[in-house]
Amino acid sequence: MEFKRFAIEGPVEITPRRFGDARGYFFESYSYRIFAENGITTEFVQDNQSLSQKGVLRGLHFQNPPYAQAKLVRVAAGRVLDVAVDIRKNSPTYGQHITCELDANKGNMFFVPEGFAHGFAALTDNTIFLYKCSNYYHPAAEGGLLWSDPALGIDWGITDAIISPKDVVLPTLQELNSQF
Repeated sequence: MEFKRFAIEGPVEITPRRFGDARGYFFESYSYRIFAENGITTEFVQDNQSLSQKGVLRGLHFQNPPYAQAKLVRVAAGRVLDVAVDIRKNSPTYGQHITCELDANKGNMFFVPEGFAHGFAALTDNTIFLYKCSNYYHPAAEGGLLWSDPALGIDWGITDAIISPKDVVLPTLQELNSQF
């Protein structure tokens, strides 16, 4: 596996080695040992899956402490533009974001640690998005950022985003009272 770090400390893109032949392919998508050797010792307790059509935008979401979640995300079908926004109030990169295109054909993954708002835009129809979470879903701890906040400057790579009613009314970065 290849572990790629970013300018913002914490998030990591992971690309597994794929072994393919006429039958198809095989790859190891997760190994605690290999992740730990590369500095990711997060214990995952819940797996989630979603199906999205092209143009669906989900996010930017997080859970507040003590229910904060780190996530390991990938796509089993399709492609997404995945986004992580640093909401750690004492971080030198507070309010900055990272984008990572996840592609089922590549098999790459994106590790998003606690202290980041996370979202994605489906770039293809029938995109299957998988995510491992380090904490259980806790509705009372839900938080989010407005996906279209100009202060974030995120180019989602889509036009006419399909957004849930919940995500349309999330606060801007300026309005956010980060607990991280």
